[in-house]
Amino acid sequence: MSLFEPGRTLATQSLWNEVEPEPRQAAGRRGTTLTIPYLMDVDLDLKVAAASPWTLSQSRRVMDVTAAALALLILWPLLLVIAFWVSVDSQGPIIFRQRRMGRYGNLFTIYKFRTMDVKTRHRDFTVTRHGDRRVTRVGTRLRKYKLDELPQLWNVLIGDMSLIGPRPKLPHHETLEMPFRPGLTGAATLIFRCEEEMLREIPEEELEVFCVKRLAPCKAKLDSEYMQAATFLSDVKLLFRTARACASGRKDPPVDIGKIC
Repeated sequence: MSLFEPGRTLATQSLWNEVEPEPRQAAGRRGTTLTIPYLMDVDLDLKVAAASPWTLSQSRRVMDVTAAALALLILWPLLLVIAFWVSVDSQGPIIFRQRRMGRYGNLFTIYKFRTMDVKTRHRDFTVTRHGDRRVTRVGTRLRKYKLDELPQLWNVLIGDMSLIGPRPKLPHHETLEMPFRPGLTGAATLIFRCEEEMLREIPEEELEVFCVKRLAPCKAKLDSEYMQAATFLSDVKLLFRTARACASGRKDPPVDIGKIC
């Protein structure tokens, strides 16, 4: 089939999806009650995270901007290849956009390469685990090496995110009120690198509750501890560890959350 036949033409592929409205009633306030159509109302007591002087420094922001700009300058050919790959693999937008929780509880739009088939994506199911049938063939490869996250370099450049920090979460999964920006990678991100494999062991009907009640607080604890003590050297080490893990694409054994938190 030609790429320019109906159903495969690049002209019909949109750049990104429409951003869905947030299901929560309010953002960035302690004791917020979330109204979620597929989950009972959850009363979140957002914990205010502490931060080291380096985490809040202007020097760290300069490092973020410089690294993100250089990465985009170097990687733009790869980004174009991935965009083309996504566009011809399945119908749907190239870039997936979603509202996430950021600094001081402010919502922002996060960017990713789309890895799911829009025809099978269930609007009310927000957790992905290993073997999820919604993930496309290209999406499986992108997720293995975390290449779907590369568009977030733009989020770093414009100030929504940092290189290092807690991963930006959906409003009803966030348990921290952060004085710092969420990150491309973080302490919990590395520890739970094989999160999708771990979630495969959780019954489907219990996934959302498990993520809200067990996984999110554990990640918040790990990230909070790191951010309280973060330094320039610890950030550099974590970046190199992340790059090594992504480049190898290795599958670590699933984490036993009970032994960590």
